[in-house]
Amino acid sequence: MTDNSNAGEADSGPDGDPEIELVVVTLTFDAKPNDADNATLLGVLSKYIVLTRMQDGCRNVDLCSSVTAPGRHLIVQKWDSDEMQRTHFDSDLMVEMAHACQGLLASAPDIDLWEATSAHDLR
Repeated sequence: MTDNSNAGEADSGPDGDPEIELVVVTLTFDAKPNDADNATLLGVLSKYIVLTRMQDGCRNVDLCSSVTAPGRHLIVQKWDSDEMQRTHFDSDLMVEMAHACQGLLASAPDIDLWEATSAHDLR
């Protein structure tokens, strides 16, 4: 990962506007194959995303549920900088969510860090 010390802003794009480089993180959760565990997990994750949206540096966070894999839930987070994303992952909010997921998951969550492709890169 690179150091985004300008709070997510990088060099200017081709049109002269500042290009924004976001830190994108995905978290995939698979609930145990039990409707009660899935419902409880959805409650935990819903609370987590509402509170995460209020964190400094959070551009956006969404919760999606799979249509093809019942009980699979995906969180997509976009952060202003590496530092803000790391600070969030070390926060009490993240720890609270992780503890609340105990006993509800079929396996450990899959967490991945993504490099966003700017629309300017596609020209």
